[in-house]
Amino acid sequence: MPIYEFRCTACTHEFEELVFSRSAAPRCPRCGGEVQRRPSTFGTSGLSRNVGSGTSCSGCSKSSCAGCGSG
Repeated sequence: MPIYEFRCTACTHEFEELVFSRSAAPRCPRCGGEVQRRPSTFGTSGLSRNVGSGTSCSGCSKSSCAGCGSG
């Protein structure tokens, strides 16, 4: 039972909902309008990190920084 993120096409309200069936599309809890499923920020949040690339993080001057996982 995955949690999906949705955005209402009518009022642009964004929300998350536990969906029991992939074919079941919820309605907007604010206005009852139709919604579109959005890519999950949880599932895509790690894609932009430069882990292991040797780049510094947060302005660090070290080439390998424990804060970004490259060290």
